[in-house]
Amino acid sequence: MKGEVVALIGENGSGKSTIIESLCGITPLKKGVVHWTTESNIYKVIRDSEGRRNPPPPMGLTLQDSGMCGEETVSERLHTALSVSGLDANEEVIAKLLYDWNLNHRSKSRISQLSGGLKRRLAVLCGLAPVALSDSDRIAILDEPSEGLDLNSKRLLMDWIKTLSSLNNTILISTHDQDIINCANRIIEINNGSISEENGKNMGNKCKIPDFLPRKNQDATFTLIKWAFRMELRNPIDTIGKATPAIVALLLAYTLVGKLELNSDNYDLLAALILAPSFITCIVSPALVSRLIEDGSGKWWNSMVGPMSRPANSISGSSLLLPIPLAYLSCFMLMDISSLELSSEVADNVFLWLWLPSLVMLDLAVAATGIHLLVSDLTRANAAASPLLLVTLAWPFLELTDALSTIMANGMSFELEFQNPLITCLIASLSSAMIWIAAIYIPES
Repeated sequence: MKGEVVALIGENGSGKSTIIESLCGITPLKKGVVHWTTESNIYKVIRDSEGRRNPPPPMGLTLQDSGMCGEETVSERLHTALSVSGLDANEEVIAKLLYDWNLNHRSKSRISQLSGGLKRRLAVLCGLAPVALSDSDRIAILDEPSEGLDLNSKRLLMDWIKTLSSLNNTILISTHDQDIINCANRIIEINNGSISEENGKNMGNKCKIPDFLPRKNQDATFTLIKWAFRMELRNPIDTIGKATPAIVALLLAYTLVGKLELNSDNYDLLAALILAPSFITCIVSPALVSRLIEDGSGKWWNSMVGPMSRPANSISGSSLLLPIPLAYLSCFMLMDISSLELSSEVADNVFLWLWLPSLVMLDLAVAATGIHLLVSDLTRANAAASPLLLVTLAWPFLELTDALSTIMANGMSFELEFQNPLITCLIASLSSAMIWIAAIYIPES
C-alpha cells in the first residue's frame, strides 16, 4: 500500500535479492507476473513468464552491489539517477544533496576512488533521491542499504525512510539490520521457501528533505546512451582497444600483399585484406561490456531503462567511428603496393564506392556488440565460447568482400541481379540484422 515501509527479511541465500531483482524486471520469471501501478493508477506488466516486459515507472533503486560504474564522478552519478527517473536536477540541488549526505567533499572524485562506505552512501542516496524529489508518490527499492554505512549515515537513512513514507511514498527494503527493520510498518520473512508476515514497529524520525524538482521530458534510453558516450570520452579504452588490433592487421596485410603476385583471380583476397581491419574493430569486445558488468551497473540500467537497455547498449557500445576511415586507409595502402594493374578509372571507382560495404560494416558491428552483451549476461560468461558465436558474422563479412571484389572487377552496377554489389551489401546488412535480433530480443522472451 502507498506510504508503507516493508522490510523483507530472511537468511542469506533465502531469495531476498532475487525477489528484489524480479520486482525490478531484471530477473526472468519461470512463472507468474510482476505488475506495477503507474502514476496514472494503471496496472503495467513489468515482466512475466511469457516473455512480456516493460520498464517500471520512475522509481529509486539501490542494489546489493553498488550498481555504479567506477569511471563516473560522484556528482555525475547522482545527476544520472535523477535524470533517468525524469527529474531535472541542477548543480545547486546536486550540491545540497551531497552536502546533506556528507559527500560534497568528493563530488568531483571518480567512484572508483571512493572507499566502500562512501560508495555505499552514494548508492543509497541515488536510490532515495529520485523518490524524495518527485512531486508524486513513488517507490524506493533498497537492497541491504545499511551495509557498510557508518552510524550517522544509517540514522540519516532511517530518517529519510520515515519522511518519505509520510509523504505517501512506498519503501521496500531487504535487510538484516534490526534498526532498519524497526522502521517498517510490515515485515515479510522468507524462511525455507515459505513466506510469513507480521506488523512492524514503524520507528524513525522525520527530517527535512530538499524541495521537489521539475519534471523533464527525456527518455531513459537517451540518458543511457549519453552515459555510455560520456564514459568513453572520459576514458577512450574502447577506441584504443579496437584500433590497436586493427592496425596490427593492416600492417600484416601490407606485408602480405607486397609479397603476393596477384592477378584478376585474386580480387576476393585483396578485398578481404582491405576490409579485414574494419571487421576486426567490429568484433572486438567493447569496453561498455566491462563497464556494465562492474558492480552490477548493467543490472541497474537494465531495471531503469527496461527492455530497451540491451538494444541501446548494442548501438552505443559498437564501433561506429573506425570501420569507414580504416577501410579507406587500408584500401589506399594495399592498392598502392598491389601487383594488380588497375586502371585509374577502376581505382577511382573503388575509392568512390568503398563507403558502401564499409557502411554496412556498421550493421555488423552492432550485431557483434549484441553477441558480446548476450554472452556477458550468461551465468558463466567467462566460460562461454563467445568466439564461436562471432563466427556467425563471417557470412555477412564474406558478402561484403564479394561486393568489393565485384566493384574491383566490373565496377559499380545498379542492376537488380544477384551478383550486384548493392544487392550483396543488402544481403549482408539483413544477415547482420537477423543476428542482432537473435542476440538482443530472443533472450528477453
